[in-house]
Amino acid sequence: MYDPIRDGIAKNVLSVSYKEEKPSNIFSKLVHSFWELKTDIKLPNDFCLHALPDACVNILFNQNDTRIAGVTALRTTYEVLNLGKEFHYVGIQFFPGVWQGKHNETTDSFVGTPYLGDLPLIDTSNKLTQLDFSSKQSVLSELVSQLIERKLIAVNVVTDKILLNLDVIHNVADMAAITQISSRQLQRTLKISTGFTPHDFLKVLRLQQSFKQHYLEYYADQSHFIHSFRKITGYTPAEYYRKFDV
Repeated sequence: MYDPIRDGIAKNVLSVSYKEEKPSNIFSKLVHSFWELKTDIKLPNDFCLHALPDACVNILFNQNDTRIAGVTALRTTYEVLNLGKEFHYVGIQFFPGVWQGKHNETTDSFVGTPYLGDLPLIDTSNKLTQLDFSSKQSVLSELVSQLIERKLIAVNVVTDKILLNLDVIHNVADMAAITQISSRQLQRTLKISTGFTPHDFLKVLRLQQSFKQHYLEYYADQSHFIHSFRKITGYTPAEYYRKFDV
């Protein structure tokens, strides 16, 4: 199944920890992971997270200020998020296409203001603050169940087929063939369910896959790979691997 890498944490940054847990089997087609990112001690300098696009949607909770929460999703390029010297975030990462809410209500940048929507995010965040990361899983799972009941998350048949067949998809025509719909219908379906065009969706998935397998399986040649990698991440592959843990 699709397994995007974590966002970039520079190798020279100490005292920042990242944890990730897989959901129970009943959510395995909906949720990629529950995660936690936090400082172990106050840092001497502001920490910047190098967030990479992965076509996923995240629900994010600020555990240092439970009023702050939100639904986030990156587009087709990286975003540098300054999290400050002390932070504690917990989140749910949904697979591409699963989120059924309005994509224009998600943010693609730093979330730093109180949540004003109608989802039970503040109540959930308040419950989470009392628990260690292992114990938080049940609270996060409870929220996922509520979102299913409200039909705000659901298995997306089209994106599910694409993610299950990434190894044999090389272009948009392959995506249409795998999903057994026309290219025009694929364009409309992906735009509604993910906010991406088929071309941009494939571009992001290819980038994520290149971290797991040899890049020549997804790009015409090395030059094409380096150009696409730098456009999406802001670094050449060599620069990225030198700077960040992957």
